[in-house]
Amino acid sequence: MGMIEINNLTRDYGNNKGVFNVSFQVDEGEVFGFLGPNGAGKTTTIRHLMGFLKARSGECRIAGLDCWNEREKIQQNLGYIPGETSYFDDITGEEYLKFIAAYRHDLSDAKRKELIERFELNPKGKIKKMSKGMKQKIAIVSAFMHDPDILILDEPTSGLDPLMQNRFIELIQEEKKKGKTILLSSHMFEEVERTCHRIGIIRDGKVVALDPVETLRKKYVRSYTVRLETPELAQAFAKDYSGVCDGVNVTVTTRKSLEEIFLQFYGGDDID
Repeated sequence: MGMIEINNLTRDYGNNKGVFNVSFQVDEGEVFGFLGPNGAGKTTTIRHLMGFLKARSGECRIAGLDCWNEREKIQQNLGYIPGETSYFDDITGEEYLKFIAAYRHDLSDAKRKELIERFELNPKGKIKKMSKGMKQKIAIVSAFMHDPDILILDEPTSGLDPLMQNRFIELIQEEKKKGKTILLSSHMFEEVERTCHRIGIIRDGKVVALDPVETLRKKYVRSYTVRLETPELAQAFAKDYSGVCDGVNVTVTTRKSLEEIFLQFYGGDDID
């Protein structure tokens, strides 16, 4: 049994919009990357997991609990970053974080202070006057500050600059070592490659790939042969490009990046 389970989830909005028979699970201690372009069904899936939407067909469970019927219990102990953040009007970041801590009955503040410092967040100002990046930092601190065992993160680095994106990746790597269970929906390929054990790709509301990161790469390799004028040139070429030399011919094998694989799924090319 996975810590996060989705079984035959279907929600049809018409005109081929929605999710259709989506099934996958995230095991305890696994970081799972959930990829797909806007409108593919990522956020709809996540909203079912959070108990914001009731499954019309199929089911979602977190730690064995039904995501709709037991959503309040699940949300008490879950870390969540929404795809689009929204906050109360006329409240400071500090007031918001204290409110969330009180809602969770979390009396500790050491983790919160550490995260505020790590992401260079000044939480004292009014949230409505903050930049998108600063609001995203508040969402990150809110999701991680109670040290949850399970996290659901929908485009968590949206609006962050490269330095903060890298700090977020480092945070995920640390949580990964602690054995946290994480569902990470992202468009940041480096983020996924550096943090995830396994990847699911969703297209038009259907899961089209479900593989470990390295397995997915190994499925899509490119080999080409270059013919040089002399064996000496061939040997030099093979050395420079990690190829295999056979006389004047050099065979070079390269793996596609995760980004290339992802684009191939959406570019209409055949994938064998």
